[in-house]
Amino acid sequence: MHLVSAIIRPILISTFFRGLRPVAAPVAILVIATLTVLAGVSLPASLIGLKWAGPCVLLLAGVGITIGFNRGRAFIAAASLFAAFAGYSIGLEFGGESGSVARAVFTALAILVPLNVLLALVFTERGVFHHFNYRWLLVAVAEMLTVVWIASAGRSSLSGTAWMDLMDHWLLRSPPMPIAARVIFMLALAAALARSWPRNDAEELRPLDIGVTAALTAFFIACEWIASPGVFGVFMSAAGAIMLVALLQESHRLAFRDELTGLPGRRALEERMRGLGPTFVIAMADVDHFKSFNDNHGHSIGDQVLKLVAARLAQVSGDGAAFRYGGEEFAVLFPGRSLAEARPHLEQARASIEAYKMAIRGPDRPIDPQTGSALRYSRPPTKLLSVTISIGLAERTAHDTTPAMVIAAADQALYRAKRSGRNRVSV
Repeated sequence: MHLVSAIIRPILISTFFRGLRPVAAPVAILVIATLTVLAGVSLPASLIGLKWAGPCVLLLAGVGITIGFNRGRAFIAAASLFAAFAGYSIGLEFGGESGSVARAVFTALAILVPLNVLLALVFTERGVFHHFNYRWLLVAVAEMLTVVWIASAGRSSLSGTAWMDLMDHWLLRSPPMPIAARVIFMLALAAALARSWPRNDAEELRPLDIGVTAALTAFFIACEWIASPGVFGVFMSAAGAIMLVALLQESHRLAFRDELTGLPGRRALEERMRGLGPTFVIAMADVDHFKSFNDNHGHSIGDQVLKLVAARLAQVSGDGAAFRYGGEEFAVLFPGRSLAEARPHLEQARASIEAYKMAIRGPDRPIDPQTGSALRYSRPPTKLLSVTISIGLAERTAHDTTPAMVIAAADQALYRAKRSGRNRVSV
C-alpha cells in the first residue's frame, strides 16, 4: 500500500499542477491589475495617451490573432471587449456635460458584452470563417447601430431619447453595473466555467477557454468600478493581456501537445532533448498489431487503443516523461537515469497495459467516461480486447552521444523486441 501511494501521489501532484498552468497567467494579470489600482499608479503626462491607446492596442491585437487562429468564441469575446472600451471612450468624449449619453452607452455595453459571450459559448465552435458568419455580422451591425443611436441622442432628428427614461428603472440603473447586466454576466460566467472544466480526468484545462473566462471577469471588475478613475482602463487592459497570453498558450498547446492522446508531441520531445545532461535513457514503444485494430474494429477503436496506451505511459514512474512520437509509436524519456534504473518502470507500464481488458464501445454505450465505466461493471461487455506494446530501450554511451543517436538505438531495440515475439522490453 505504501509503495502504491509513493508511486501514485507524485503523479497526482504533478498532474494537478500541470493542469493549473493555464490558470496561473490570467490570475497573475488580474492580481497585477488589482495591485496597480490599489497602489494608485499613474502615468506621467508624456504617456497619458496610453490610458486609451494601451487597452485599444491589446484588445485589437487579440481580435487580430483570434482571426488568424480561426477561434470563433475568442474572436467574439475580444471583439466585444474592444467595441465596449472604444464605445465607452467615445461616449465620454462626445457625451456632453450631463454625462447621460455616456451612462446610457455604458449600460448598453455592460449588457451586450456578456450577452455576446454567453451566446458564443452556448453555440458550437465553428471558427471565425464559416458559412453562418453573416448571422454574427448582422448581430454585430445591429448592436453597433443601437449604441450609435443612443450616443447620438439630441444631435440629429433620427436619434431618440425615449431610452433616457429607462435608465432609472431598477434593472438598468447604473453605475455600477446594472442588475440586468449582472444577471447576464453570471450566466455567461457559468457557461464559461462549464466550457473550461475538463470533461474527464485525462483532459487538461484549455488555455483559451480559461482566457475567455478571466477576460470576462476583468470586464466585470472594470464595469463594477466604472466610477473610479483609471480602473476601467486598467482592467480592460488586463482583459486584453489575458486574451493575448491565452492565445499564445493555446498556440503552444496545439504545437507541442497531441490532441488525441493529450501527451506532449514530437516537437515537445525535441525541445526537451536539447537540455539533457550526460546521462539519460530513451525508450521507443509501439502498439503491437495496431493495424489489425483499425482493420477489424474501425479507426475509433484504434483511437481508444492509443488513448489507453498514452494514459498508461503518462503514469510511468521513475521520473519518466511520455511523448506521442507519431502514429502508434510513443517515446519515454528518463533524464539522469541508466538502463538498469529505467527498465523496471517500463516493465511495470507494459504489464499494466497488458492486464487491462478494453471493452468495445457499443452503439448504445454512453460517451461520458464515468457513465460508461459504471456500465462496464454492471453490464458485461460483448467483447474485450487485449492490448500489448513492445518497447526498445537505449542510453547515452560513448558511441551514441546525441539524443538522435540514442533514439536510433532505441528503435533498433524496438525492432528486436518485435522480432522476439512482441509484448516485451528489449535493450
